[in-house]
Amino acid sequence: MRLLLDTHVFLWWLMDDDALSADVKETIDTEAEVLVSAVSVWEIAIKQALGKIVGLPDLSRIVDTCGLVELPIRSRHAIEAGGLPLLHRDPLDRMLIAQARCEGLTLMSRDEQVQRYDVALRPV
Repeated sequence: MRLLLDTHVFLWWLMDDDALSADVKETIDTEAEVLVSAVSVWEIAIKQALGKIVGLPDLSRIVDTCGLVELPIRSRHAIEAGGLPLLHRDPLDRMLIAQARCEGLTLMSRDEQVQRYDVALRPV
């Protein structure tokens, strides 16, 4: 299975947070291909700048060395996201949904609004 981590799942995994079960952590650590979107990095950087997230000293280094595959934003992702119904008001989450759909990925998320879309999903 090819997985795309929702931002909160990526953050919890990075911080070894108890919000993720041991099973979910093991899945992320052992799956052949686990991706993190540039959207998630962007969202985390925004929250760091606002002081809402502390403790990640060098986000770019972390992304380069964490063992996950970085997924850039492509024009086809933007077109897909723009065409999604507004079931979820957050455009960053709609982009993650679009990326998962375009790339044939399973999105790992706890967000109930994400579950309203036609996207392969692995709830956490």
